[in-house]
Amino acid sequence: MHQPLTFSGIMPANILPFRADLSIDEPAYRRHLRWLADTRGVTGIVANGHAAEVSSLSREERKRALTIALDQVGPKCPVVAGVYADGTQEAVDLARDAQAEGAAGVLVFPPTLFMWGAQLKPDMAIRHFSEIAAKVDLPIIVFEYPPASGIGYSPETLARLAEIPRVAAVKDWSNDIVAFELNLRALRRTGRPVAMLSSFTMSLMASFLLGADGAISGMGSVVADLQAELFEACQKGDLDGARHLHDRLEPLVGVFYAPPFVDMHNRMKEALVLLGRIPAAHVRPPLTPVSAGEREAIKRALAAAGVTA
Repeated sequence: MHQPLTFSGIMPANILPFRADLSIDEPAYRRHLRWLADTRGVTGIVANGHAAEVSSLSREERKRALTIALDQVGPKCPVVAGVYADGTQEAVDLARDAQAEGAAGVLVFPPTLFMWGAQLKPDMAIRHFSEIAAKVDLPIIVFEYPPASGIGYSPETLARLAEIPRVAAVKDWSNDIVAFELNLRALRRTGRPVAMLSSFTMSLMASFLLGADGAISGMGSVVADLQAELFEACQKGDLDGARHLHDRLEPLVGVFYAPPFVDMHNRMKEALVLLGRIPAAHVRPPLTPVSAGEREAIKRALAAAGVTA
C-alpha cells in the first residue's frame, strides 16, 4: 500500500453560488474556484463542505459540483470532496463517487447519529472510518467537531483513527484551544504523518502557533489570501506580522461568526457579492437570507479589514 498523502497550507472550503431558482450557478462557481486556486498559498480546495451547503445537495449535485471543481482547478491544485452522510454505506458510496471523479482525498464528516452517545463507544467511529478506508483508495481527512456538540472525537479516539493507514489528516473544528492542543499532541504522539488542519477560524493564529500544518476554512472563500499570509508569518516566527494579520481578520471573524452561528456561510456569500466575486447570495432553505442591517455590517467589516474587490 502506498503512503497516504499529507496535507498542509491553506485549503479553503468553497461556497457554492446558486441562481434565483436555487440551481447551481456554474459560471459563478467557476469564477469563485479560479480566484481560490490563483491565490498564493492555497494548496487545495475542499468541495461539498458546510460552506457549499452540502446538506441541501443531492448525490447527483454533489457529483456535479465536484466535477466542475476538478475541471476548473484540478490540474492546478488538489480538490478534496466532502463526504457528508449519516450511514456508513452511504459514506462509502459518496467516497467512491469522489474517487471515480478524480478527487485528491475525502473529508469525512461524523454521522449525526454519533450525538446519541457515540463518544462512549469509540469503536463506532473506528468502524465507520475503517469501512471507508477498506473500500476507497483515497487519503481521508477526519472532520473533528466541537466536543460540546456530542459528535466530536476524544483525543484518544483521534489517535486510534490516525492509525488507519488511509487517514492522512484531521480537520480540527473543536473551537476550543485547549481541546485543539490535546488533539494535536495526541496525533503527534502516534508518530504517523497525519496533518493537523485547523478549522478554528475564530482564533486561527493561536492554532497556527501551536503547530497546525495548515487550515481548512469556509472563511477562506473570502480571505484565503490573508489566511495564507497569516500562516506564512506564523511559520516564519514573525509574530508582529502575524498579529497585524490577525487584527485585520478580526472584524470579519466577528461579523461572520456572530450569533446565530448557522448564518456564517450566508454572510460569507454576502461578502463575496459585495466584493463582486459572485452575482448573488441565494441560499437554500431552511437557510434564510441575511438582513439589510447585517449586509451593512459585513460591508463595514470588509472595509475595516482592508479587503477589496
